[in-house]
Amino acid sequence: MTEADLDGVAEVEKSAYAHPWSRKHFADSMGSGYPAMLLLGELLPGELAWPPRADGRVLLGYLVAMPGVEEVHLLNITVSPAHQRQGWARCLLDALVLWSRGHRALWLWLEARESNTPARALYTSYGFADMGVRKAYYPVGQGRREDAIVMNLSLQLSGAGEDTV
Repeated sequence: MTEADLDGVAEVEKSAYAHPWSRKHFADSMGSGYPAMLLLGELLPGELAWPPRADGRVLLGYLVAMPGVEEVHLLNITVSPAHQRQGWARCLLDALVLWSRGHRALWLWLEARESNTPARALYTSYGFADMGVRKAYYPVGQGRREDAIVMNLSLQLSGAGEDTV
C-alpha cells in the first residue's frame, strides 16, 4: 500500500463497515512503518474497477498489521464487499503469516467483533484460538460499545518442520 492507494482503500473501508477506519488511520499506520498490504486482481471481462485504479486492476482487499517483539498484531483486514466469500481473506492471512514468519514472529494476534460470526469462523478455521475478551472495545453507535474477542495463532513450526496452520 502506498500513499496513492489511500483514497481507494478509504472508499472500500467506508463501503465495508459501519465504523470504518479513516484515511488518516491508514496514513498514520504507514507513517509508523506498519506493514500495509494490498491484494489486487485483474479485471474480468465487463467488470469495472471500483474504486478506480490507474493501473486498471481491481482492489480485492488489504490489511494493516503492527509488528512487536516476537509477535504481529493484525489491526485491519478487509475484503471489498463485491469480492467477499471468495477466499480472498484467507489469501491475505496467508500473506501475513508468511511476512510475520519472515520477521521471526512467533504469534499473530487480532480482535474480532463478538457479533462478527463470519470473521470469527474464518479465523477459527484458519487455526486462531480465542484467548479472551476486550470489554466495550468496538463502537456500535449511539454511545453503545461491543466486546471484542481476542484471538491468536501460533506461528511456530512443528518439530517435523511443517506448519501448524
